[in-house]
Amino acid sequence: MNENLRSKFAKNETAYGLWVTSESTAVTEVAAILGIDWLCIDMEHGYLDHRSIAGHLTAARGTGMTVLVRPPSHDLEPMKRALDLGAHGVILPLVNSAAELRAASDHFFYPPLGHRGIGGERCVKWGLDLESYVRSANEDLLLIPMIETQRAYENLDEILAADKIEAVFLGPGDMSASRGAVGEWEGPGVAEINLDIVRRASRRGIRTGIVARNTDEAITRVDQGFGMVSLGSDIGLMIRQIESMNEALGRKTVAHRWF
Repeated sequence: MNENLRSKFAKNETAYGLWVTSESTAVTEVAAILGIDWLCIDMEHGYLDHRSIAGHLTAARGTGMTVLVRPPSHDLEPMKRALDLGAHGVILPLVNSAAELRAASDHFFYPPLGHRGIGGERCVKWGLDLESYVRSANEDLLLIPMIETQRAYENLDEILAADKIEAVFLGPGDMSASRGAVGEWEGPGVAEINLDIVRRASRRGIRTGIVARNTDEAITRVDQGFGMVSLGSDIGLMIRQIESMNEALGRKTVAHRWF
């Protein structure tokens, strides 16, 4: 698992992704056909549950596409269940310190690195591949902390120094909110913070990810050195296309799109 994504990392190439917010497994199937490198199933917001995760993972099977899950918290239960269902890693929201990351890592890794329990679930092919999976999981799986608060930025160096961190993901909207610019995607000073995080992570060989809200922004993020660029969310991309067609047809779009 994650071989294709890690190959992109090793070659210093941008890996393009998709944020999945709907339960439709067709989204994952089409993403794989179109050559998307990775996707994130978002459980932090919205209504997706573990049954939805299982469906998306089934749709991605055999495609070489990395499927990550963003759980709703750092707690044991949502992380353990996502991994047991076969997720290739976790994008961990709202990591504020190395101590928080270490505590979450304890749920993520098998002994001796952590205390993840061993079960005969989907990730081990219902027990048929248990020995192989358990032996390699600590090396194969990706734990990607999100840097999305002022406190996280202040603790950036210690977070980047944590063991087995190959990538971090930025959340400009929450970073802006934590600095007093609630509801802004990239509030005052956040653009500079983003680039500083990219520079400091790059010096440690750590890739940095972010969501782009449109094509121009995706190009800019690649030029800025981001190694994981989400082209948007499944529903956001649908809205973006409808907006574009409405504009071409002289129709007015009344909604405001976040990403």
